[in-house]
Amino acid sequence: MANEPTTRPSAGSAWQAKQAYAMAAICLAVGLATGYFFRGSQSPAAPVQPAATAQANAPPSTPADGMGGQRPSLEEMKQMADKKAAPLIEKLKGDPNSSDLLIQIGNLYKATHQFKEAAGYYEKALQADPKNVAIRTEMASCLYYNGDVDGAISQLQQALRYDPKDANSLFNLGMIKWQGKQDSKGAVAAWQQLLKSNPQLSADRKATVQKLMADAQMQGKT
Repeated sequence: MANEPTTRPSAGSAWQAKQAYAMAAICLAVGLATGYFFRGSQSPAAPVQPAATAQANAPPSTPADGMGGQRPSLEEMKQMADKKAAPLIEKLKGDPNSSDLLIQIGNLYKATHQFKEAAGYYEKALQADPKNVAIRTEMASCLYYNGDVDGAISQLQQALRYDPKDANSLFNLGMIKWQGKQDSKGAVAAWQQLLKSNPQLSADRKATVQKLMADAQMQGKT
């Protein structure tokens, strides 16, 4: 992943890269409850970066680890995640159903853009704690980034069965329906439910949702 491929990607691989990284340029919500909402003001039509250059999306705080200040590649980020996760995985051998350990490991892999691995650990954590809506939403994000749009939607719908008012699930459901399924009506419906069931949202968060609704409705008319 560190270098550009020497051969031109096939149509199938290009589609997968588009699905996996469509949100990378604009980011899914990472937690209303912790003060985050929808990061950035980029247009939903922002160009999609190919998987080969996905390292450009590495978090600015990611340590360079001898890279001369340059951001590490996805492979190097995976190596860092493996190293940090190793002691937690060792602990997991003694308590394989520990949702706390599984979530910690999943978080490490998600932070380094290893979405497939992160989703696997989140899935195991949910087997131990299926009603953990926050982790189900995290898993949905990872599935989306990894190209599984339908799987992401399914997880969010299941999260909403546990908590129909969960703001993050509703927000991400709308975003994934819009970006992943080109379903403007479905996206607007999810966001309308978000605003209706969460009247306590701050004015700026409401404005963000309303702006996205307007953009989706405009796009749906074209």
